[in-house]
Amino acid sequence: MTDLGIERTIRPAATTILSWPRLVERLAALGEVPVVRMIDGLPAFPDEVPADEWQELRLSLAGGMVTIRWAGADFRCVTWGTSDDALRQSWDKLCFAIATVVEGQIVEEGHSQTATDFATRVGLN
Repeated sequence: MTDLGIERTIRPAATTILSWPRLVERLAALGEVPVVRMIDGLPAFPDEVPADEWQELRLSLAGGMVTIRWAGADFRCVTWGTSDDALRQSWDKLCFAIATVVEGQIVEEGHSQTATDFATRVGLN
């Protein structure tokens, strides 16, 4: 947890690029339609597709804004620590979607879990 935000890390099974089309497809299956607001600190067109080498994305989801930071092999998902239930649900869906796309583990407060275990814990199943 940071001063203003809460974060989870998604650790891929192997170094991989997060495919934007696959992430959008996975999120759509969960009822989320992501809108890109910023790419690497610069404003983005809502329908803009991030290049494979992005480092930070700011996405608007149904519940609010979530940031994805690509740090080394890991993806860090950050949102406001004061988020309401709707934002937390969108954040949960985003973390789950990333983990399924990159076949990774979700690390939260030092504990690692599979995407399936995470989905069960947060009620996505």
